[in-house]
Amino acid sequence: MRLPLFILLCLTIVLSSCSEYQRVLRKDDMGKKFALADSLYKIGKYKKGLKLMEQIVPSYRGKPQGEKLMFIYSNTYYNLEDYVLAGYQFERFTQAYPQSDSVEVASFKSARSFYELSPRSALDQRDTYKALEKLQEFINRYPNSEKRVEANTLVAELREKLETKEYNTAKQYLHIEDYKAAIGAFDNFITDNPGSHYRKDAFYGRYVAAYKLAINSIPNLVQERLITAKGYYSNFIKYYKDTDLAPEALEIYQDIESRIVPTETKPNS
Repeated sequence: MRLPLFILLCLTIVLSSCSEYQRVLRKDDMGKKFALADSLYKIGKYKKGLKLMEQIVPSYRGKPQGEKLMFIYSNTYYNLEDYVLAGYQFERFTQAYPQSDSVEVASFKSARSFYELSPRSALDQRDTYKALEKLQEFINRYPNSEKRVEANTLVAELREKLETKEYNTAKQYLHIEDYKAAIGAFDNFITDNPGSHYRKDAFYGRYVAAYKLAINSIPNLVQERLITAKGYYSNFIKYYKDTDLAPEALEIYQDIESRIVPTETKPNS
């Protein structure tokens, strides 16, 4: 069966292209490697282009073409979603070419790479803190950048992730009945996150932890800790008396009141 002429032509072009790529890849002609890598980059053939770039990047450091090569090399990793190497290479680019017209884009993509590496809130958040640092550096360095709004959105998202992590840690202490740790964690959360949407739950969680600590204490500590819990109720109700948690908070408060032993009044002498 004879293949149509068009298909044969396409196959010929593809095979020729592949053989040309292999020839350039094997040869030591840096100029041809650069030109082909640039062409492949422009048409989105990032994996093939990367193999060529990896061979020639060391040879172009300090040369006029080095700036362009380092940028497309970094951006190739970014487009391939290898954010570890993209962040690292963009960072190197900004250090090597601080006066480049591409330095602002490189700075943003470096920060964005660290953002992409930030894990879900349940996991260790070191990469999240790194991403926040890099994004804030970008915002401070380029206050008028067209990427500023996006950068601020990413910062808000990462901060909310950290809030979630911190709040869930406090809640976990409450769940495992480590009430002292829960009170401390909720205290820190309330201080560190004044605008958080978890704030109401943190006030309530601290109150519940203080109540449970009190009623599970040894007898000579119960009264003192009930009074502390009562103070946390006052803190909660000051801000959240009309919320869905107020009825439950009141029930606990009534139990606290029933357990507090009135201080005897000494008779006048």
